[in-house]
Amino acid sequence: MKPNHKGRAQIFENPVLERLTRTHIALPIFIFIAISVGLIYYGITYGFIDVLEAVGLFFLGWAIFSLMEYAAHRFIFHMDTDTPVKARIQYTFHGNHHDYPKDKERLAMPPIVSVLIASLLFFVFKLIFGQFVFGILAGVLFGYALYLWVHYAVHAYAPPKNFLKTLWIHHSIHHYKDPEVAYGVSSPLWDYLLGTMPKRSK
Repeated sequence: MKPNHKGRAQIFENPVLERLTRTHIALPIFIFIAISVGLIYYGITYGFIDVLEAVGLFFLGWAIFSLMEYAAHRFIFHMDTDTPVKARIQYTFHGNHHDYPKDKERLAMPPIVSVLIASLLFFVFKLIFGQFVFGILAGVLFGYALYLWVHYAVHAYAPPKNFLKTLWIHHSIHHYKDPEVAYGVSSPLWDYLLGTMPKRSK
């Protein structure tokens, strides 16, 4: 199926579940920036981290998110669909986006799913990083909010006439030329490092 720039896929027959798959992009961006700021504020106010640690941990978390973004897109959203169950999961999470890339209400996971994942990440990161979770998870969630904004922008707006145009081109190659390359959305860093950059035309 060629990408359809009008309409949207129907994922669930149940109208309530179907509605929950759609969200305005501003809502999850606001939620995750607010949680990110809240984590930093709480961590510093209650002495879990100091200001210098907060800055360093924030950028570490942002870097961690960029790898999570790449890995999820490459290995989960583009998993092999060799069974009906895997094909259904892949289409629900990402395949519908490739079929209808201009569906603006499906450019982010529903907020309820995202908040559940963020909550799970807090407990996982708390086990791994201890009190530093307040800075690291803040960076991870800010990275996710930035990813959402970039992903929305490259699908909803014409590319700008500056260095950011690279992000539009990178993601367009993934959608319209080769879905097995250019997995990074907010940054092509891991595509460079892991060998999934698009090949340059001669």
